[in-house]
Amino acid sequence: MSKENLSVSEMQQMQFDLYEVNKEKWNDMEPNAAKNHMLYMIEEIGECISIIKKKGIDAIMENPEVRGRFVEEMTDVQNYYMEVLNRLKITPEEFSKAYIDKHNTNMTRDYVADNKNKYNNKTF
Repeated sequence: MSKENLSVSEMQQMQFDLYEVNKEKWNDMEPNAAKNHMLYMIEEIGECISIIKKKGIDAIMENPEVRGRFVEEMTDVQNYYMEVLNRLKITPEEFSKAYIDKHNTNMTRDYVADNKNKYNNKTF
C-alpha cells in the first residue's frame, strides 16, 4: 500500500493485516492483550523522548537522518496505538467521533485555569 495520508480505518486494517501474518507468534487479538500493547507504546514514546534528549529538536527539524529516525519511532507509537484500538474493538467511527468531540471541547477550554485547579481538588 502506498498512500501519503492514511485514515484511521486504513491504519487499523494495516495492523489487522500485520497481525494475520504474525498471529502464530503474537498475542491473541483479545481485549486483555491491549494492556501489553499500551506498555509497548509507552516504551516507543520513551525512544522518541530519547532522540529529543540526545539530538534535540533542532536536529529533528534540520537533520534528515535524525528526523527519519524520530518519525520511524513515532510510527512505532502509532502502530501500537492501532493495536490497542483493534484489541479493544474501538471502531474508526467511534474513535473519530470521540476525537471530534474532544477537539470541540478543547477549542473552548481554558487550559491555564484547568491546570491551575487540576490538583487543588482533594478527591484523590
